[in-house]
Amino acid sequence: MTNSNDQILKHEMKHLPKRIILVRHGESEGNEDDTVLEYVPNHKIKLSKKGRRQAQMIGSKIREIVSEEECGNWKVFFYVSPLSRTRETMEEIIGGGETFQKEKVVGVREECRLREQHFGNFQEVEERRKIKRSRVRYGKFFYRVPNGESSADVYDRVSSFIEGGLWRDMESNKGSSDQMNLIIVSHGLTILLFLMKWFNWTVDEFEALTNPGNCECRVLQLGPDGEYSLALHHHVEELKKWGLSDDMIRDQNFRVGQKWVDSCSDGSTSSDDIVED
Repeated sequence: MTNSNDQILKHEMKHLPKRIILVRHGESEGNEDDTVLEYVPNHKIKLSKKGRRQAQMIGSKIREIVSEEECGNWKVFFYVSPLSRTRETMEEIIGGGETFQKEKVVGVREECRLREQHFGNFQEVEERRKIKRSRVRYGKFFYRVPNGESSADVYDRVSSFIEGGLWRDMESNKGSSDQMNLIIVSHGLTILLFLMKWFNWTVDEFEALTNPGNCECRVLQLGPDGEYSLALHHHVEELKKWGLSDDMIRDQNFRVGQKWVDSCSDGSTSSDDIVED
């Protein structure tokens, strides 16, 4: 790449956020006791006490991640699903101005396209469990919940959010900071479908993924060539645990200019598994 092209790339990268951090909500009252779904509307289910503690802990962890550089120019912008448990998670992450000071939070946007897969209205617990068993047999991407959505439906609205909202915001660079971090607080399936869209994963690759735990995060970090990758923040073993195949992990490393050496025959990896080009 010529010096002129290097300068163009650096200019373009200055308008991109340093990271996109995807966070699943903390444990909810529905995770704690799924019979709640029979009499409380799904969108009104709140965090449990444990969920609030989880959100506070991930808030501290995210602050460490975004402030790791010595310069104090970092900022954050939040996108949040409109459900009660995600909004409460975001509030606990921000910490009332203690974890993230007011001047560091450029803004907050409630984004309806980030909501959870719709399972219908009040949900009889045994029927919901039956639906989930059927979804596993049928395939979780194409299975349509009776009176609800399929994962394919959620994929379509997440794609609309990425193409019609997120990229527009990224190009305008909220706050004009080269240390901007976008934090998306959403739901497990929605996060997986976001990653599927972002990295062009296939349906079969999506089917192999494991759901994030409560208040787990996935960090997409901007690499030196203007590509986002999970490999800059997360280790190979972590990616494998999440269900990424060898090819998917290899792609994550190529996005940041790294070569990935196939795993050892016993399934372990050595410290030499990832080497720079």
